[in-house]
Amino acid sequence: MEQESLLTGIEFTPVLASTGQRFLNFLIDAIIFSFCHGFFSGVIALAGTQLLLPETSLFYQLTVEFISFFFYYILYFLSELVFKGRTIGKFITGTKAVNEDSTEVGPKAILIRSLVRMIPFEPFSALNRRPWHDKWSQTYVIDVKKTLSNFSLHN
Repeated sequence: MEQESLLTGIEFTPVLASTGQRFLNFLIDAIIFSFCHGFFSGVIALAGTQLLLPETSLFYQLTVEFISFFFYYILYFLSELVFKGRTIGKFITGTKAVNEDSTEVGPKAILIRSLVRMIPFEPFSALNRRPWHDKWSQTYVIDVKKTLSNFSLHN
């Protein structure tokens, strides 16, 4: 006798995060990144003076930029990995990144999302409603509360 799944009859329709929520996510995360960037730039500046590197040297400026990009990538990657598709901005706005099939994002999708964010002008891709970091990683950002209230049983 075949046993029926507990999920039979449950219809799941994710509710996408609004443009306003997405923009607020970006803004909050950018502010947090800016504070962290300022801290690490100070550490780099201090290390640079210890190594007698003038702040105007090309090597110093490229080093700061490289570390900034690396830190930006790590910040997004680790927060979405540790918090299962969420950053601090997403916690505040009640949103979450999920796979296109509504399952939890895994390390590979998070890695792609994070790397794509490093492409110049990538934030402008959000004007097309679905940013490149969502499209290329095959993910969406959903409104968690609206999605949970949208579950329905069909018998």
